[in-house]
Amino acid sequence: MKEFAYQRADDAPGAVALLAADPEARYLGGGTNLVDLMKTGIERPARLVDVRGLPLDGIGPTDDGGLHIGATATNSDVAAHPEVRRRYPALAQALLAGASGQLRNMATVGGNLLQRTRCGYFTDATGPCNKRVPGSGCPAFEGEHRNHAILGASRHCAATHPSDMAVPLAAFDAVVAYETADGPGRMPLADLYPPVGDTPHVETALPAGALITGVTLPPAPVAASSRYRKVRERASFAFAIGSVAAALEVRDGAVGEVRLAFGAVAPRPWRAREAERALAGGPLTADAFAAAADAELAAAEPLADNAYKVPLMRDLVVAVLTELAEEARS
Repeated sequence: MKEFAYQRADDAPGAVALLAADPEARYLGGGTNLVDLMKTGIERPARLVDVRGLPLDGIGPTDDGGLHIGATATNSDVAAHPEVRRRYPALAQALLAGASGQLRNMATVGGNLLQRTRCGYFTDATGPCNKRVPGSGCPAFEGEHRNHAILGASRHCAATHPSDMAVPLAAFDAVVAYETADGPGRMPLADLYPPVGDTPHVETALPAGALITGVTLPPAPVAASSRYRKVRERASFAFAIGSVAAALEVRDGAVGEVRLAFGAVAPRPWRAREAERALAGGPLTADAFAAAADAELAAAEPLADNAYKVPLMRDLVVAVLTELAEEARS
């Protein structure tokens, strides 16, 4: 591990100023991703600016009936919070599915959103990777890509975004708050992760040196009837090979409002808007749910060894929406 300096920030503007003074510095929250990457030489910061102690861990209602979650709140605290469990249960479920209890106790909301891909080629410092070394190539296309993207990738990168938490946040139209040297700003989560294109190393649209300070969930009554379902290659503590966050309102025996987002199939949390449009006002049947999933997955471009994700995601959508529909009827 490269030798580095360490400094604690006193407040958000102070943290931003510390990072601005050292272009090789990084913010340190829980460190559950960054420290691992430092050990393998993927991340080599000259300085760590510790933001864990900043007063940004609050969780509470907003004036318009939404919910604000501070960036330094731990995944465990968010998952256990009664308002999260009552009003956005899919978010609590995603966090509980995301990691072991020990990691959830350390990992922060801000860090969760900024965690880097778990693609094996990215984490192998001895080989090429366009995300790590722009222009060096992406070996995944000819190599191991069973768990890679089927939606939204490009010829420059097929890695997937690893966050479970970000999937329901995408479904519920979360807004990310941040601090910069020019003051505070806000950005819809839908805009946080830019398309891969030919710049996979540009992983967020945040201004340079920005510090995430929190996430706001707007009022969404439909979110109270939501679920997160994750498929992984072993029973626990593994990254998803496919996941779905869904919320469903039943109105007059048909689909009213519906929210859908996919995880582990794209370089960012994937809001399934085509499927949502196909479902709106339609019947509560497995055939209708499958047709909506197919409408979304029509854009899929699987590689040689990950085409299994297309039927996997279709089956996940059908299963989760069927469960939500049955609960609404009972």
